[in-house]
Amino acid sequence: MKPNSTILTEEIGVNNFLKRYSDIRNHSVKICEPLEIEDYVVQPIVDVSPPKWHLGHTTWFFETFILQPNFPDYKVFDSQYNFVFNSYYETVGARVIRTDRGNLSRPSVADVYKYREYVDEKMKNFLENGLLTKEIEPLLELGLNHEQQHQELLLTDIKYILGHNPLFPAYRKQLDIEKKVYRSKEMLSFSEGVYEIGFNGTGFCFDNELGRHKVYLNDFEISSEVVTNNEYLEFIEAGGYQDFRYWHAEGWDWVKQKEAKSPLYWHLIDGKWMNYTLDGLKELDLNSAVCHINFYEASAFASWKGMRLPTEAEWEVASNQLEWGNRWEWTNSAYLPYPGFTKEAGAVGEYNGKFMVNQMVLRGASEATPNGHSRNTYRNFFQTDLKWQYTGIRLAR
Repeated sequence: MKPNSTILTEEIGVNNFLKRYSDIRNHSVKICEPLEIEDYVVQPIVDVSPPKWHLGHTTWFFETFILQPNFPDYKVFDSQYNFVFNSYYETVGARVIRTDRGNLSRPSVADVYKYREYVDEKMKNFLENGLLTKEIEPLLELGLNHEQQHQELLLTDIKYILGHNPLFPAYRKQLDIEKKVYRSKEMLSFSEGVYEIGFNGTGFCFDNELGRHKVYLNDFEISSEVVTNNEYLEFIEAGGYQDFRYWHAEGWDWVKQKEAKSPLYWHLIDGKWMNYTLDGLKELDLNSAVCHINFYEASAFASWKGMRLPTEAEWEVASNQLEWGNRWEWTNSAYLPYPGFTKEAGAVGEYNGKFMVNQMVLRGASEATPNGHSRNTYRNFFQTDLKWQYTGIRLAR
């Protein structure tokens, strides 16, 4: 991913960078505070990484891309950690395959926290000694945003780990993370015409947002609000999961193979729908935004309603008039490069471009998204069958 930052080091000052670095790094630790040691190592499925791995990987990023090449006489904390905490960077060398992250009983949780403390101290020295140049600064911005991405993944992975424990333990009681939706809905109308989408301005963005360009849109309408649990429950009770007519062929195959009947974390217990939240197992809140559904389910629901999912261009054009940020919202757009997209040289170029195949774009943000890490040009992306993220539905026609 190629960061786009016009902020100069001399303009914002080393102290500001130090504070941002410290705040963001401390937030990752805070997310893990409610965990028991046993929770740090679990990997129930390939898409979920152990919390311990997230803490190590985000630390490895700063050590590998900033400290090693730019801090004179820097000594790595442990030479084996490159193999353990590299995620998918072919340029940087061999790594533990993703499915085996949960087999890493060592390094211990204590060792990973020592690793974080070591790198944080070296990063503090790096910044205080005036080694941050304008050339390195975009990489530091990238590292901070990368850690924020993993903070969202930490929460979603922790929820999956605890939500698939038969005891349904709460992550933390009385969380204000899954906000409710009580507003009235309306369909907002937009006229056909030529619009511009893509990042524009100063500050950070990922390279897949760059290449602001014109798009032609026909007349369309888009819902001011996302779909609620109550609306999705109507789809279930109407036999939506039993009627092939609403599903893509691949989606229908998925329904039959998985024997799918509801969103992730929904449980029908003694005739009552229950929902696992980070606050524990609760009776389904009908007014909350539906969550943890995949692209197949979102598309099928839209078809059942006689509507469709918006394209990412429609979503961005309408975004200033929408209530968004509750859920990552599936769009009907394949994840493809914008005009003029180019990959950065080296390992940084592996961040986005190599994933531009067989994935769909999501827009918005979610309650798990860290503060300051959302914008209406942000292009999230996942495979069509994945539902462990905070994903939801907005309708269009």
